[in-house]
Amino acid sequence: MNDATTNSGWFERATKVIPGGVNSPVRSFSAVGGVPFTVTHGTGPWVFDVEGRRYLDLVQSYGAVLLGHAHPLVTEALQKAVARGTSFGMPTVGEVQLAEAICARVPGCEQVRLVSSGTEAVMTAIRLARGVTGRDRLVKFDGCYHGHSDGLLAGGGSGVATLGLPGSAGVPRGTVADTEVVPYNVVPEIGSEVACVIVEPVAANMNLVPPKPGFLAGLRRACDEAGALLIFDEVITGFRVGSGGVSTASGVTPDLWCFGKVIGGGLPVGAIGGRREVLSNLAPSGPVYQAGTLSGNPLATAAGKAVLDHVGDGDYARLSAAAATFGRDLETSIGAAGLPARVSCFGPLVGLLIGSPGRDVAEPVDYETVRSVTRADAYRTFFHAMLRRGVVLPPGPYEVLFPGFAHGPDELALVVSAAGEAAAEVVAGWSGAPPPGR
Repeated sequence: MNDATTNSGWFERATKVIPGGVNSPVRSFSAVGGVPFTVTHGTGPWVFDVEGRRYLDLVQSYGAVLLGHAHPLVTEALQKAVARGTSFGMPTVGEVQLAEAICARVPGCEQVRLVSSGTEAVMTAIRLARGVTGRDRLVKFDGCYHGHSDGLLAGGGSGVATLGLPGSAGVPRGTVADTEVVPYNVVPEIGSEVACVIVEPVAANMNLVPPKPGFLAGLRRACDEAGALLIFDEVITGFRVGSGGVSTASGVTPDLWCFGKVIGGGLPVGAIGGRREVLSNLAPSGPVYQAGTLSGNPLATAAGKAVLDHVGDGDYARLSAAAATFGRDLETSIGAAGLPARVSCFGPLVGLLIGSPGRDVAEPVDYETVRSVTRADAYRTFFHAMLRRGVVLPPGPYEVLFPGFAHGPDELALVVSAAGEAAAEVVAGWSGAPPPGR
């Protein structure tokens, strides 16, 4: 019988009934080695495993958790909602209220269709764009991840990059025949056969790559000239970098948005937003079909509404300022140990790139830049050194860090201190000398 008190015991148990022992590849330790720990609960910025260890969590459900784990406002909203019923397959008050909250915060977003995941939101947005334009071709950017639907895994970054996959087996060639992959931060030529251009307005699945000045505005102009729709995939950035997302920060309004993560308060959710004239093409009012039994789930809408109601522009500004300070301190601490690294920030999103000895880490501008500077073995050593010090980073070098409202100055200082020690371990491994103080 497996030991139910150890992480290795639970992972062995999981591998018998779950492929690879995980329900999403990014949770595996394939890129960093070792056995993933199994979480029992979380509170604020902390998570706890089956062995009773406490870890400071910078993953925060890959950005879905904004206020911290088990925040009282969210748990109270969920307790009230669950007492009224968990799913109805009928219109509910909560789904209307969440849709209103999203539209009120995002200028230009007039209607929202709720779904159950970011992947589902993107699938629907692509189908809608094709239905509206009568065209088939779509343009995406190398390293941007838009979920695991067949036509969008090419050049997908994130878990696809972490696992070294060229897309995915099982995807027919015909499915991706109408997908064009182009470099990020370069405005492509868009032909009359293109239905839509989909982009992470801040790329956060090839580590963190902010848009160059003029890139998003250039995409807007190019789409307008070609009669194509512009889709912002803000599953990560929506309601994390600010109330109105990147479209407000950049002044560029897309035709469609894809949201997820934060708008569910940590529960499964997704949404497609856009102008009324475009969204009206969705069934039942239009010819583009989309459906979902659990769409607008009352628990997810209650949790998401509680989060959106709790934070305002001033809160986002303070969080972004704290993240910027944290990013500078983190890069300084790692660099002082002799480990080449670059920390990038956009709002509260923090990207950490670890490079090779004797080489400066260039500012990332696209997926190729990130791949050229990323030192996977160094990240592997750094990851486990941080884990031993009680800090959880994403188990792969292509994800970002998610400091949130639960991470106070003391917690972020703990990360900075641990990072300096972990960096010294990496450097000592290169030189063969023992790390200082070990």
